[in-house]
Amino acid sequence: MARKSKSTNEEDLPKAKLNLQNLKKSLRIFKYVGKHKWKFALGMLFLGGTAATALIFPKLMGNLMGVIGGTGSTKTDIDKNQLLEFANSTGLKLLLLFAFQAIFSFFRVVTFTNVTENMLASLRQAAYTKLIQMPMGFFSQRQVAELNSRIATDINQISDTFTTNIAEFLRQLIIIIGGITIICFMSWKMALIMLAIIPVIAIITLFFARYIRKLSRTVQDKIAESNVIVGESLQGIANVKSFTNESFEINRYNNKIMEIMRLAIKGGVIRGSFFSFIIFCLFGAIVFIVWRGIVMTVNDEISAKDMLSFLFYTVFVAASIGGIAEQLAAIQRAIGATERVMDIIDSTPETIDLAYTKGESNKRIKGDIEFNDVSFFYPSRPEFQVLKNVSFKVNKGETVALVGPSGSGKSTIASMVLRFYDPQSGAITIDGKNVNDFGLTELRDNMAIVPQDVLLFGGTIKENIAYGKPNASITEILEAAQKANALEFIESFPQQFETIVGERGIQLSGGQRQRIAIARALLKNPSILILDEATSSLDSESERLVQEALEKLMAGRTSIVIAHRLSTIRKADRIIVIEKGKVLESGTHEELMQQESGLYRSLSKLQMDLA
Repeated sequence: MARKSKSTNEEDLPKAKLNLQNLKKSLRIFKYVGKHKWKFALGMLFLGGTAATALIFPKLMGNLMGVIGGTGSTKTDIDKNQLLEFANSTGLKLLLLFAFQAIFSFFRVVTFTNVTENMLASLRQAAYTKLIQMPMGFFSQRQVAELNSRIATDINQISDTFTTNIAEFLRQLIIIIGGITIICFMSWKMALIMLAIIPVIAIITLFFARYIRKLSRTVQDKIAESNVIVGESLQGIANVKSFTNESFEINRYNNKIMEIMRLAIKGGVIRGSFFSFIIFCLFGAIVFIVWRGIVMTVNDEISAKDMLSFLFYTVFVAASIGGIAEQLAAIQRAIGATERVMDIIDSTPETIDLAYTKGESNKRIKGDIEFNDVSFFYPSRPEFQVLKNVSFKVNKGETVALVGPSGSGKSTIASMVLRFYDPQSGAITIDGKNVNDFGLTELRDNMAIVPQDVLLFGGTIKENIAYGKPNASITEILEAAQKANALEFIESFPQQFETIVGERGIQLSGGQRQRIAIARALLKNPSILILDEATSSLDSESERLVQEALEKLMAGRTSIVIAHRLSTIRKADRIIVIEKGKVLESGTHEELMQQESGLYRSLSKLQMDLA
């Protein structure tokens, strides 16, 4: 089936309802303005200046155009000179008005941009600082794409709103209120006519336009879906032909094309109706107002220049009514975006010591680990108990392997040693001390993990190794790379340690990534080491090199090894067999192989038969 292509247009962002609770929550964003509050106040003054100059313009323009009505052939030369002088004076006032408006607009934009960027920098820092300190349970219930969207898309929406939309909304609101007030003083009769016609037409025009845009986006989404069908069928052409599904794919594509055609034709009818509405209603309304104004001018109910000023005010008010709804919609989207960002900032993080300084002088733990009757379930799946009364002990310097079927709870045990999660019952102790009594940063600084799927950051090899000890010297990095059997392949690259590894380390092979991860762990010099399927996806030669490096890494450290490939853990001091969240067996390889009906013996024989 074709996957629906989502539009990334900002208009697709969810809007928040405008109520007191949402507004109060969103107004908290102003605390990130900090010392730049005076700039915001200054920007508001410039905003008031742009709105005021906009309201003066129709009056002056009406006066200037009204000169034409006073230049008839019966006028004397003196009258004409006076009119010309008045026109020159008014024209000069308009030029000065435009100059002031240009100055006000420039400083308004510059000031609001300065305030907004400073505010958003503080907001981004606060959101990311909180996000990076959230516990693993938080991340297990959310997608990375969603969190990235909050930091990127939502904050960008806030940026656009603060830089442009709020200012435009307030400017147009001032123009609407000010313009209506002024025209009421000019002629309350004409004001009533205008208010009965223009706002209604402007609002209908707005909804028409929004519906057309929505329909256009739907058509684009359907076109994207049809392109997915083409891409999938051509990429999988061997499957299409082997299953003789050519007619199925043709029908699938034709159905989508017919759907696009129907929507596009409907869009044409709507657009045609919209243009007809504009021509007849909008222009008809303008003609009616002009006609009515002329009648009132002939009857001396309003002067010619006031009539012209009235028309200009009408145009300004109508344009602002049409535009203010769009600005309001953008503000609603920004309120929704602010709520989502504030949800992160309001979340409760782990107790991370950001002032903690890594180094050999820090207190080192010995590495005795004990699980006492530990039970656990993930918060997102409380109905499924992952660990059930698990108890075992790992002495300092021992290598203990955890084996068992997939889903038995092995990786969960490793996560709990790192305190990614805490047990619902029972206790975990390290060096006889409950893990909850350690500082999280202190505890994890004494541990390192080498996972099956190594994630390298998109910098250089040197930067990825130094991630284990950011202040390491180049000598220490070279030594760690050598012990990890990584120095040879690193030096084979033209740029050696400055080689860019690419996103997620894509430029390196699986074995090379594993050895970089081992070098990183060696550099950290942990007391407790966790190896999670570290060699399971490697070829024989890569596995040999990685296994040699792992043996150097494990020497003298407490090591917990999770393995499916049982041949790699025969030398472990102890093997703990886990099944369905319970400890089933425990002992050395030889001891477990002697148990006739033991699970370890069965798994080992099965792997030997498959080899």
